[in-house]
Amino acid sequence: MMEKTRSTGNGIRFTLEEIAGAVGDFGTIFPILLGVAIVSPDVNVSHFFFFLAAWFIIAGLYYRLPIPIEPMKAIGAVVIAGGLSSGEIVASGLIVGALFLLLGLVGGMTWLGDRIPKSVIRGVQAGLALILLRTSLGYIVDDVLFAIVSIAIIVVFFIASARTRIPDISALLVLLIGLAVGIATQGMPPFRLIPLPPLIVPSLPDFVAGIWDLALPQIPLTIANAILATSLLTYDLFPKKGVDPDRLSRTIGAMNLISTPLGGFPMCHGAGGLAAMYRFGARTGGANIVAGLFILVFAVVFAPPEVLTLIPFGVFGALLVFVAIELGKHGIKTESYLVTGVIAVLALALGLTIAFIVGMALAYALEWWKKEQGAGQKPGA
Repeated sequence: MMEKTRSTGNGIRFTLEEIAGAVGDFGTIFPILLGVAIVSPDVNVSHFFFFLAAWFIIAGLYYRLPIPIEPMKAIGAVVIAGGLSSGEIVASGLIVGALFLLLGLVGGMTWLGDRIPKSVIRGVQAGLALILLRTSLGYIVDDVLFAIVSIAIIVVFFIASARTRIPDISALLVLLIGLAVGIATQGMPPFRLIPLPPLIVPSLPDFVAGIWDLALPQIPLTIANAILATSLLTYDLFPKKGVDPDRLSRTIGAMNLISTPLGGFPMCHGAGGLAAMYRFGARTGGANIVAGLFILVFAVVFAPPEVLTLIPFGVFGALLVFVAIELGKHGIKTESYLVTGVIAVLALALGLTIAFIVGMALAYALEWWKKEQGAGQKPGA
């Protein structure tokens, strides 16, 4: 049955199916970018949306497939939880951009991916889920009514999209309802053009924080989900046009090196996003172009910083719950609940970076112990 639904993804089309697929990944995009903008007053969310829109369109034209562009979730979760500065965000984008561009150029992506245990990656995902849930509770407590309404809308769309081909536009709908209520109660914000993006030059302390707090926990997620899993899924869905992992690594490197110094948020691809876009009808790069144009509208709408104050906090809380659940679903698909569980708990208590380091050590120690046990049970050993 699956073979009949596959497509070669030839050309670029603009059909109703491509338009439906274009919004398939929006549920994980808006909560992270808006959450970062709320807690980090020195960033400009319109620049986030502008560069995200630009790279959606570029990826559609370059790959001619529905290859999603997403904010980096580990970086987003840490920033939302800790309110880091724009300099630290830019530093992390430059670090991961340079790393993945280099890995893609030398063909080292698969080699590196083989050396990070899957249980560690699942642990980082589970830890991110717990961090986002903790953060979301603060927003929900401040605005219980809107949170309940928003969560109800998200649940209804989640069930409907799972049982039918109705695209899950709950994130967009909840966001638009929040904006409408804000405008009705506070008035229309003034119209402003998107300001020219400034060149942001991180300081040395920014790079230290960018490496330790942001880049290190993000790297394994990007390798596993944004690159290796996405590449594998392209070959499953588009056998004749599958995308090599090193090619994905190069585009991730390029878009971060170019965009983050100008105010863009660190970005990557994503297997979950590709699956969502494909499920709702995306088969060509046309879906990417439509998605980019949609997001460009939000870049214009959010040019006045006052727009952020219009959206009730309960909306953000609900959207973050949605992203946390999505990450948590992937986190439980682990080969070692011990490793994944330790990382998740440590991430909540001590931070993702320490959790990642401890998890790597634990995973390799368990692997060594199993080999020793196996060797000890051999006859004549």
